[in-house]
Amino acid sequence: MHTLVFEHVTKRYGKDVVVDDVSFSVKPGRVTGFLGPNGAGKSTAMKVLLGLAAPTSGAATIGGQRYRELPDPARTVGVVLEPNAFHPGRGGRDHLRVLADGMRVPTRRVDELLDLVGLTHAANRKVRAYSLGMRQRLSIAAALLAEPTVLVLDEPGNGLDPQGIRWLRDLLRQRAAAGNTVFVSSHLLAEVEHLADDVVVINRGKLVTAGELAALQYAGVTVRTPRADALAGLLTAAGATVATAPDGGLTVRGMTATDIGEAACVAGVPLHELSAHSGSLEELFLTWTDDHAPALTPQPREAMPV
Repeated sequence: MHTLVFEHVTKRYGKDVVVDDVSFSVKPGRVTGFLGPNGAGKSTAMKVLLGLAAPTSGAATIGGQRYRELPDPARTVGVVLEPNAFHPGRGGRDHLRVLADGMRVPTRRVDELLDLVGLTHAANRKVRAYSLGMRQRLSIAAALLAEPTVLVLDEPGNGLDPQGIRWLRDLLRQRAAAGNTVFVSSHLLAEVEHLADDVVVINRGKLVTAGELAALQYAGVTVRTPRADALAGLLTAAGATVATAPDGGLTVRGMTATDIGEAACVAGVPLHELSAHSGSLEELFLTWTDDHAPALTPQPREAMPV
């Protein structure tokens, strides 16, 4: 299986720095969401990984090798970058047959993939007549044709209806569960929240945060007790950070709900509520990418290696 590694990748176009000293890794067996506003540098970073753009400095590798060094890149990496990368006068089946021939893939895979992506009924229809969602499905079929162990997908959900989004989510989760590496750029934050194990966020070409999504979302533990002042002092002394809400409740960071409950029990402090809670990915994303907000240093429970 292949780990994707970005090591101090910088990409300039003239005086414009599109990707600025970015380092992170994407692990096999997990779905990693790649997030950032329009123009953040996501597509450029993916192109550097795929050898479509040369980095100004640094390196991006796939299993320790640059894309162009892979002995059989098409069988290693499946790619969705452009939803319109088709000959408009060619049918969907013929498009996949041409690709299969170039990859030395048995032609039986063509009909298998058309069935998998739900395009069997439109296999002979000209691609010019396909909707955007159908073109996305055809792109995904092309990416899977040679059964690669790595998927690099740029906005694969564009144009898909709700059923298509659910189908894509299940497909990518299955690929990751089988030990494959899945790296997905998306603006569909609600879907990424359902799909991704890890996230990487960039803004204006710079890495903002990277880590396990659940850990990054972890916002603390809500505690309600008639002895809030006493418990706050106790938990602060134990190293936790405690904030008091206007309604008198406490938000505790740096201690688990279990540890808080045990500490309260030992001290004889009654608890009326003890619940861990998380922030939504949308709220976090807007904070991470707000250029006027103070810099954040998220504290994930298990950060991704860099």
